[in-house]
Amino acid sequence: MSSSSQPKFEEDDELETAVDQAISACGGDLKATIRALIVANEYLETEVGELMKAVSRAYARGRFNAYSG
Repeated sequence: MSSSSQPKFEEDDELETAVDQAISACGGDLKATIRALIVANEYLETEVGELMKAVSRAYARGRFNAYSG
């Protein structure tokens, strides 16, 4: 096996572990697991939206310097 395929294999392993943990946290109920993930995703989307607004307001007020490279 080449070393370039090793990171992908480790990512797959980590993902499988995370999936197993999520299912376990919901008592093995796949529908409850999906529901929990959807709720978590909606929460994170809301947080991203709030952060984007805060950064936008700060940028408009000159409190946030854009990266110029």
